[in-house]
Amino acid sequence: MMNDTKTYNFETGVYRPPSEGGSYSLLVRFTRNCPWNRCGFCGMYKNEKFELRTPEEIKQDIDAIAAICSDLKDISEQIGQGGKVCHEAAVALINKIPELNYHQGFPMVYHWLLSGAKTAFLQDANSLIMKTDQLVNVLQYLRKTFPSIARVTSYGRSKTIAQKKADELLAICKAGLDRLHLGLESGDDEVLQLIKKGVTAEGHIKAGQKALAAGFQVSEYWMPGLGGKNLWENHARNTAHVLNSINPHYIRSRPFHPWPGTPMHDAIQNNEFQMLSPDEQLHELKLTIQELDVTANVCFDHAGNYWKDRHGSLLFTHSYEGYKFPQDKQTVLDLIDEGLKAGNQRSTFVRL
Repeated sequence: MMNDTKTYNFETGVYRPPSEGGSYSLLVRFTRNCPWNRCGFCGMYKNEKFELRTPEEIKQDIDAIAAICSDLKDISEQIGQGGKVCHEAAVALINKIPELNYHQGFPMVYHWLLSGAKTAFLQDANSLIMKTDQLVNVLQYLRKTFPSIARVTSYGRSKTIAQKKADELLAICKAGLDRLHLGLESGDDEVLQLIKKGVTAEGHIKAGQKALAAGFQVSEYWMPGLGGKNLWENHARNTAHVLNSINPHYIRSRPFHPWPGTPMHDAIQNNEFQMLSPDEQLHELKLTIQELDVTANVCFDHAGNYWKDRHGSLLFTHSYEGYKFPQDKQTVLDLIDEGLKAGNQRSTFVRL
């Protein structure tokens, strides 16, 4: 029996890592916005208030998504498509319930099903801030409702992870959260203080090591260029040191680009912070890579990694798996040298 539109109501946030979005991940909102929301480079949640969602709210959203999945399958059977999720079934469901044309999450669920319904991402900025028993409960419900899911991921703040007890992190991982995306940004304490990250280099190391010990896949993000002209060398060396101390599964480059309306953007406008040129960023990047001693995938899977070679092509692959270290370390260093020979200018990019 077809559900009504109230049954289909669920929340979807705006942000997710590129590797966890598009057609591949189901986006399930566990919290709203960011509980810290003070980072000087970030404008993602600046005008939004952080809110915890109750387990009941989240479960209602999961039920709504399940209702869409079930009704797509049922209508597919009715139109002779054998229960297969397909374009014809989606159109037929929309024709029955035209409000779905304006449903923010319906296209996401449809494309997720088409991709095989294998991954899910927990929104928004720091799901681990939930009480552990509640997070475990809702994770178990998500996994039970959608047994096809093979991987569940979330953003996590280093300070939150460091404050969790080891047995809590183990329970969360066992309940079905597989991968954590952590915003390292820098391993230099002076840079971390400058950007108001709210955590020290040692705090980052403690969090990364605790997450790994609990069984999570760990994906650390760092920002080439975040130290500017004054702190670039310490930023490069100390970031490599922190990453070496953690040795995460993934290291992802997110070069610093000023976001209008943020404190870092204002500092640049007031000549209080001097940006590196693209070539200077590559020199910094080279030092970081030289100092890395990890067994990790080093990734440039973002439009901000816009450097070009002498043929005008992107310098690095934007593959979500990137380059496997240490095997591909020299390859990355050779690519950086190629970029330096090409000479790189500032470019615009799409913020994801």
